[in-house]
Amino acid sequence: MTPGRFVTIEGIEGAGKSTAMDLLRQRIEARGHAVVITREPGGTALGEALRALLLGHREDDMADTTELLLMFAARAEHLHKVIEPALQSGSWVLCDRFTDATYAYQGYGRGIDLARIEALEQWVQGDIRPDLTLLMDLPVEAGLDRAGRRSAPDRFERQALAFFDRVRAGYLALAERWPQRFRVIDAEPALDHVSARIVAMIDHYLDEVGA
Repeated sequence: MTPGRFVTIEGIEGAGKSTAMDLLRQRIEARGHAVVITREPGGTALGEALRALLLGHREDDMADTTELLLMFAARAEHLHKVIEPALQSGSWVLCDRFTDATYAYQGYGRGIDLARIEALEQWVQGDIRPDLTLLMDLPVEAGLDRAGRRSAPDRFERQALAFFDRVRAGYLALAERWPQRFRVIDAEPALDHVSARIVAMIDHYLDEVGA
């Protein structure tokens, strides 16, 4: 059986990742592939419990190192119980955020040494990396405004603008470092324009890999 492919969707708050996820699912399923939808932190019972802890306000003063280790604890469980089995069964996995988010938020945003994140990535993931990463990019103020109209701010969304400026810059630095994997979509224009660009991107990728 041919292994599936691992696709991740990244971006700051309000970037439209849910819309992108739905469009990718539709286009990939239209080619006859089974698709597993998941998210980080989360994806498993333990992961969702850790997500509530990480995004909630019960531990607003959580140490940055604790935050990083909890992210990777949730990821280890996620890989073992969801991502790896799905890929081995031939399904495509669409994941709302993955390790690039850890580099962007805990690395560039919090200031944790990127080498420490890289060491954890190698230990927890081994050789598993996304085949394709879609980065939904837009100015921080626009993203936070959209997110604020959607729901009450979580523990991350309460961070200062400067934090999200660093996160966005981190994402763009990752995209520049891994251009063969990243596809950057300008998420600021009207929804129909952004959607058309996402569809064109995934259709081209599917043709490119013969899927």
